[in-house]
Amino acid sequence: MTTEETPVEEPASSSRAAGGCVLMVLVSVAGAVVFTVSTEAGILSVFGAATAAVWWAVRRVPHAANPAPPPLPEVVEDEKPQVRIMQDPSNPARHIVVRDTEKETR
Repeated sequence: MTTEETPVEEPASSSRAAGGCVLMVLVSVAGAVVFTVSTEAGILSVFGAATAAVWWAVRRVPHAANPAPPPLPEVVEDEKPQVRIMQDPSNPARHIVVRDTEKETR
């Protein structure tokens, strides 16, 4: 490789943190100017920015956080239920679960 073919180094990209710091300084300066001109306008601008931030955060919530219920299983009409709930003969306020182990024959 000759000196004419040396690769040109690209400048290092700035990090997201540095960009966030620059953005915060710009927003702070703009907020200070608005508060200097009018206190009421400054309060309204802070309220509007907070409302916009909450709205933006709510819109970013994935819909998977509230999934739809799973589909119902397909029922085969020929099959007999495997479990039955019956009233307890000794106590009418209680119920018992009876398992069906045998298949219905036709």
